[in-house]
Amino acid sequence: MIDTIGTIALAAIAAILAITLHEAAHGYAALAMGDTTARDAHRLSLNPLRHVDPVGTLLLPGVLLVGQLLTFGRVMFMFGWAKPVPVAAWKFRDPRRGMMVVAAAGPAMNFVLAIAGALLLPRAPGALPGVFAYLDRAAAAHPWLSAFLVPFILYNLVLGLFNLLPIPPLDGGRIAVGLLPLALARIWARLERAGIVIVLLFVFLLPAALGEFGIRFDPFRAVLGRVLPWALRLVLGLTGHHMGPPIHEQFP
Repeated sequence: MIDTIGTIALAAIAAILAITLHEAAHGYAALAMGDTTARDAHRLSLNPLRHVDPVGTLLLPGVLLVGQLLTFGRVMFMFGWAKPVPVAAWKFRDPRRGMMVVAAAGPAMNFVLAIAGALLLPRAPGALPGVFAYLDRAAAAHPWLSAFLVPFILYNLVLGLFNLLPIPPLDGGRIAVGLLPLALARIWARLERAGIVIVLLFVFLLPAALGEFGIRFDPFRAVLGRVLPWALRLVLGLTGHHMGPPIHEQFP
């Protein structure tokens, strides 16, 4: 059996890798298109320590991780960020499209990592329906390995999906700026100054505050609760995991 400290340590490593490799992908994408800013700043590295932000990568995810494991017995959501990799958009031949590609590299990295984690995850016995039940069986059969791989897969999927929200400065917002007509793109890009406040307000603070008054308002969690099981089943299915028939289930 794995003790609580071991579970927390392995889950923390999984979270740090998901966040920092996401950020490294931005730098490598920028370099591929001719921007050497991240390399010149010695930030073009797969070493997670180079991308760690004390608050966003360690403190906040650590508090969320420990708090949820101690209260709920499982991790229900995570939030954090790494030290942003510097990018000089003016060095791209087409700055708007270049930033779109750089932004897309982060979630793409997370989805690739989720697939890699699923490839390494041992097959679970039985064929009962439900993708989360499948992960529970994998964890029971291979406790230590699954204690790292299961959160690693989940964190990467959640981080990739979360960053696709079309709100600057999230990656989805910058992708939207690259896809929208120029006039609309300029308006949407102005949201970047207040974007993180908007995200924190509507994704975390407002749902928690309204919940105290018995009002259920959590659109992101509602959407994620439906999309994550589908994405998880897709990743596991593509990597050879045989689950029972799909059922209607929502991430808690």
